[in-house]
Amino acid sequence: MSFSRRPKVTKSDIVNQISLNIKNSNEKLEKKYIRLVVDAFFEELKNSLCLNNVIEFRSFGTFELRKRKGRQNARNPQTGEYVNVDDHHVAYFRPGKDLKDGVWGIKG
Repeated sequence: MSFSRRPKVTKSDIVNQISLNIKNSNEKLEKKYIRLVVDAFFEELKNSLCLNNVIEFRSFGTFELRKRKGRQNARNPQTGEYVNVDDHHVAYFRPGKDLKDGVWGIKG
């Protein structure tokens, strides 16, 4: 199984899909307003993580920061140079039950 050629979904794709869903519900909302909401959502997600908050979407999943231990003698893959990496935080996503159940059935 190769995952190198998976299709990507961009923020614009999400905005377009939300726009289509809204049009199908006989409501009107311009794409520029949908884009503002999507941008604000991602900005708030980022800001909350920067404050070390845990962000939970019931049944979908949880975003949180985890501390990654630094390493000595890590190698820069572009230059081959050895560098020291300090302790740092990384964003982590833990999928919820509905997401796990939905993804579990995907074949290939």
